[in-house]
Amino acid sequence: MPDISQDPTQQILVSHAGSLPRTPELIEANAAREFEDDGLTLKRTEEFDALLSTAVKDLVARQKQLGVTVPGDGEFGKAMSQGVDYGAWWSYIFQRVDGLEVTGEDIFSQPHVESSPGNVQLTSFPNRRDWVKFHEAYNDPTTGIGTGSTATPFPATTGELKYTGYDQIRSDVENFRAALDAAGYETGFLTSLSPGSGARIADRYYGDDEKHIYAWADVLREEYKAVIDAGLILQIDDPSIAENWDQISPEPSVEDYRKFTQLRIDALNYAIRDLPEEQIRFHLCWGSWHGPHTTDIEFKHIVDLMLQINAKYYSFEAANARHEHEYIVWDDVELPEGKVIVPGIVSHATNVVEHPELVAQRITRFAERVGRERVIASTDCGLGGRIHPQIAEAKLEALGQGAALATRRLF
Repeated sequence: MPDISQDPTQQILVSHAGSLPRTPELIEANAAREFEDDGLTLKRTEEFDALLSTAVKDLVARQKQLGVTVPGDGEFGKAMSQGVDYGAWWSYIFQRVDGLEVTGEDIFSQPHVESSPGNVQLTSFPNRRDWVKFHEAYNDPTTGIGTGSTATPFPATTGELKYTGYDQIRSDVENFRAALDAAGYETGFLTSLSPGSGARIADRYYGDDEKHIYAWADVLREEYKAVIDAGLILQIDDPSIAENWDQISPEPSVEDYRKFTQLRIDALNYAIRDLPEEQIRFHLCWGSWHGPHTTDIEFKHIVDLMLQINAKYYSFEAANARHEHEYIVWDDVELPEGKVIVPGIVSHATNVVEHPELVAQRITRFAERVGRERVIASTDCGLGGRIHPQIAEAKLEALGQGAALATRRLF
């Protein structure tokens, strides 16, 4: 990624949070794939691989046309078998790790777990505090809150975790590198899961939260290195840092939650030890479903934890109606030297397309607080599987136009 503080053609760079809408052909092809005997891994064919390669190349070229300067592969290598899928960023890893088994126990079917002071535990998704508070809305299919279903089922950890996804990540890297070269990009980013998010599945082997998380850290480090070694930006997706707050019932103290979260920060830093910070981007969000989010933790309580992560770039939600006001956090928090923020400037949580003038205003708020050369304009979260492809493209176009407006005013 270019160091824009030294670039004579200074501009506000434009990126996104990772997932972009898959093509109908790719969704149909994924839906037609059969599982291996493990019930988790989708079989690949030469025809599918060719379709995927072409889809990534077309997507990267389209990002160039829309004004995206730091592109991604849209997470196209992470299977989606229907248009609405809020979990592909997470479920993909289950095809790349040994020691997992489909047991029928998952985040939706697990029993409710009560936490207590000094003993914080995650409960099941149906028992999240926002889901309980707005039970009728969450269970009404007309509200649009539904999160779809994933192409891969959720397993439990039933054995020693080992990374087996070398062929899959090699394919992701090769497809993306070829697409970048064809479109004339120097580099871009690929996403990977965090240890804390990986470890949110049921553990029936390690018997200890810390051991389970660090096992995921060892596993995911293999994927991290593959992306870094290819000269690409590694984006680590970790909603667990913020989103876990709502998955703890009753609401914990901020102190207890920070202690609970510190383990996940430490495990991630362990996983990326000795890897170059300038190639690492961290993504934080409060979950991407279109619910009320009234029980989200405030950014001010965790921003310093985020900044502990040994990355150069920090991506976070900042455009949706629940978190847009939190840009003022940067009035009181000093961004460390050499770091760059990648705030959400357009939201994945509304079909309304942001006006380029609003995009420019939002960018300016951050630029005024941390420095214009230390802001990359992005999306709150992935657009793929969450909003219609036509709307997603319009949002990226507005993002590019607004960044151009902000550039003219700030540089």
